[in-house]
Amino acid sequence: MKFILTTILYLITITFPLGAEIDHPSKSLKAIRINEPINIDGYLSESSWKDNGVTEFVQRDPVEGRKPTQKTEVWVAYDNEAIYVAAKLYDSSPDSIIARLARRDERVASDEFEFRVDPWLDHRSGFFFRVSAAGAIRDGILFNDGSNDDSWDGVWESATSINREGWEVEIKIPYSQLRFPEKEIHTWGVNFIRQIERNNERIMYVMIPKNSSGDASWFAHLTGIENISQPRLIELLPFSAGRAEYIQTNAGNPFNDGSRFFNQLGLDLKLGLSSGLTLDATFNPDFGQVEVDPEVVNLSDFETFFPEKRPFFIEGSNIFRFGGGGVENYLSFNYGDPLFFYTRRIGRFPQGETNDDYENVSIPSGSTILGAGKISGKVTPEWSIGLINALTAREYADVDFNGSRFREEVEPLTNYTVIRTQREFNGGRHGLGLIGTNTYRDMGNSILENSLTGSAFMSGVDGWLTLDSDRKYVVTGWLARSRINGTEEVITAVQRSSPHYYQRPDADYVSVDSTATTLTGSAGRIYINKQKGSVIFNSGFAMISPGFEINDAGFQSNADQINWHIATGYNDVDPGKYLRSKFFSIATFRNWDFGGNKYAEGYFLFSGGELLNYWNMEFNYSYFPQFSNNNLSRGGPFIKGPIGRLAEIIIRSDERKELSYSLGVQQGKATRWFWNYSFDMTWKPNSQFNLSLNPVYTWDVTEAFYVGEEEDLTALNTFGKRYLFAETDNRSFSLGTRLNWTFTPKLSLQLFVQPLIFAIKYKDYKELANPGEFEFNIYGKDDNSTIVQSDDGEIFTISPDISRNAESFEIDNQDFNFKSLIGNAVLRWEYLPGSVFFLAWTQNRSDFDDGNGFFDFRENTRRLFDTKPDNIILAKFTYWWNP
Repeated sequence: MKFILTTILYLITITFPLGAEIDHPSKSLKAIRINEPINIDGYLSESSWKDNGVTEFVQRDPVEGRKPTQKTEVWVAYDNEAIYVAAKLYDSSPDSIIARLARRDERVASDEFEFRVDPWLDHRSGFFFRVSAAGAIRDGILFNDGSNDDSWDGVWESATSINREGWEVEIKIPYSQLRFPEKEIHTWGVNFIRQIERNNERIMYVMIPKNSSGDASWFAHLTGIENISQPRLIELLPFSAGRAEYIQTNAGNPFNDGSRFFNQLGLDLKLGLSSGLTLDATFNPDFGQVEVDPEVVNLSDFETFFPEKRPFFIEGSNIFRFGGGGVENYLSFNYGDPLFFYTRRIGRFPQGETNDDYENVSIPSGSTILGAGKISGKVTPEWSIGLINALTAREYADVDFNGSRFREEVEPLTNYTVIRTQREFNGGRHGLGLIGTNTYRDMGNSILENSLTGSAFMSGVDGWLTLDSDRKYVVTGWLARSRINGTEEVITAVQRSSPHYYQRPDADYVSVDSTATTLTGSAGRIYINKQKGSVIFNSGFAMISPGFEINDAGFQSNADQINWHIATGYNDVDPGKYLRSKFFSIATFRNWDFGGNKYAEGYFLFSGGELLNYWNMEFNYSYFPQFSNNNLSRGGPFIKGPIGRLAEIIIRSDERKELSYSLGVQQGKATRWFWNYSFDMTWKPNSQFNLSLNPVYTWDVTEAFYVGEEEDLTALNTFGKRYLFAETDNRSFSLGTRLNWTFTPKLSLQLFVQPLIFAIKYKDYKELANPGEFEFNIYGKDDNSTIVQSDDGEIFTISPDISRNAESFEIDNQDFNFKSLIGNAVLRWEYLPGSVFFLAWTQNRSDFDDGNGFFDFRENTRRLFDTKPDNIILAKFTYWWNP
């Protein structure tokens, strides 16, 4: 592998010499060394800020290239410990400055100043530091010359003040928070950005055109920094956490009397291994989530994806991203790239199941993470590496059954390893990277041996090639290979699961191998993207073989798929008589399986624009010709779907206003027709308070929704099985409510409340009549079949084919009604730089009504509030120590 990688790197270097030198920016500025102490108070009283600063800013919005409406002056200074940035943001109407507070890293509609810096001068990566006129801060990392991630939280200082001339800001960033090479004389890339909110005006020191691409590659050069050294990075973050749970339980449950208390001590360590590499380690970590996931009802055969919220995993996660380097527009149609490292697999809820007959069972809420470590960063300006290793404990469920107490294993001891490296060439014009993941479970004599894979591996290579010196056209892609190992029972279950469905009776190119103990597969994608100019172009080709499987460490919904798409259009950013900007694009795609069957096809039209009053409108339309569906029967034969259509209208008001809102309407028809109405309203009555409401109502009628299957040798047309369906009518309503109350830049309260009502009713139970067609035999609608519902309505007895004396069978009434109410309140106080106190309260109410599929808003709401809640209170102290 090493020889192959070296050869590829050499060939890229000699084959694509285009632009071996970066197009150096036309602007440069010099940092001044200072000897006086700088008091970070938001007042530019020090002598260091008395000389002239840089003032050559250019407007990007609303009119690109125009002179700014207000003057901006910026200084950069440094000493042996930190770099300092000061800005005087003049304003002819200081009483009109919009100064809003927000919790750290929360987007805020406010006047802002931002400093972006590329200390490695690799023209691809860096850091950003953003401060609002009220002192609210956002920070994060820059990567891929156009992407950013605000999950990184540095320890730095800032302060602002408003006066008669405008407002002022001071920023101090210790060198310990930045990564830069060791040398005597430094040149860094920098840019400064100012937002004047009331004008929707965005001005930049180096203005990056809207129809261009990139970010760090445009930065000005900051010179004058000499004889500085990066201090040895050592950060300790000890924490103490306590949690009280008040949860509804069965009477007499020996494991939970309704109240439980937990406490925990732990330590996080950050250690600089070199000027570019950092070691993160955590001991007895607290990975309890302060914020909750939204409630969803998932009736599909695909897993629901939830984003990561744990700091250890989200910080520096860009290093482990795979497959998307080199481009900004990563389009896909009816295709979802696998996520090769899904960090929520680590510490997940135990996967083992206990017997339904057990009277009382206590299962841990997650797998205990015994320890985790991460090395990430840059070896050189062109070469980055990342390594994660985590070990989770063997977990047991406590069981009480017929007066006996015992424990059952529900999760084995598991080790997760991820290795990632990436090399860039010619100033980031080309790149090549590798990734590898390994999941190993210590089964021993575990009862889970026939439920979970013993080990899983994935390796991949990705990269990109810029085809021209202007960086307009980029080809990017990736290839990956997977292998899982397990018992015959495990591998058979994986073959039969979504997304593989090896058991499909009309698929002659795959079949279930019940003796297999391994499963391997390959996947890849390649596409070309035009990154600059008003004309849009993007086309891609992807394939995922039937046996590709990475769900032990990653997230994958699709397999057995070949996908192709092409998209083109026009994006006009020049203001006109009626519109400030507008776009129009069209696209088409095709999907095939590895047997050559085309199972999806679509055509898209996207259009929209921004009005002169800063309102936005979009209209999108999709058309899907009749095609065969390979997962409607969930492992059964192909079913031809009817012609599909989808129309969508979105209207958004001016977000600068005290009251802003958006409205979205979707209407679609294919194997189902549905209406979806969403409304989003945000109220900002003052600089500290923000309230948003997001009601969503969906009405979905599906003509053929999968119910199950029954073995029956008389079902000659459908391969000896009856594939059961029904028409469903489901309606749902949710109301996401968020309240943000920011008292100071370091003290905030957030509240999230989401009621959800979901009801689904089944009727016209039926079976597939002919494979490959959208034809069904509805039970009881002719003289050849009967369906009888029991007196209590819980059971349907079906005689499917009287003429063949087919055996009768029973199915449960599938109707149900689900209600839930999730509430989460979080008080966050940064009592010292980097040290935070959290106080969180979570409440959860839910009610499941089996056999009742009626959507009655008043009755459902009453039932919900009559339900007794579960409450969890969490307190956590962290203390940042930089010895």
